[in-house]
Amino acid sequence: MFCLCVFLQLAALERQIFDFLGFQWAPILGNFLQIIVVILGLFGTIQFRPRYIVVYTVWTALWVTWNVFIICFYLEVGGLSKETDLMTFNISMHRSWWREHGPGCIRRVVRPSAPGILEDYSYVSVTGCIIDFQYLEVIHSAIQILLSV
Repeated sequence: MFCLCVFLQLAALERQIFDFLGFQWAPILGNFLQIIVVILGLFGTIQFRPRYIVVYTVWTALWVTWNVFIICFYLEVGGLSKETDLMTFNISMHRSWWREHGPGCIRRVVRPSAPGILEDYSYVSVTGCIIDFQYLEVIHSAIQILLSV
């Protein structure tokens, strides 16, 4: 049980870092809650606190549901679109960090040449990715589901 909790913590922490890099506030909140509840679940198991174990069990069901939603979101199942600002609570235009920094991706910043456009505004062109960012996000969520089950 202890080793599984360590793997859950490390996977959630790794995911938290990449969600912070992409300013995705909804997953950041979910990852933070996951880390806290896994600590409580571990404590409840070691101390045999049934309430903590129940909280951990209920949270695990919610966590699996959340990760299934993320898989559906990035694969655009059922009318969901990864191009929306849903993961950032419509606060910002940031996207998955993996969109521009995935394995093998070549990121090129193109400054607009039209007059009247702000100097700090730029377009980002990404080419040559070995695996698309949405599949990396799906893999992260699938790993979370596997560790939770």
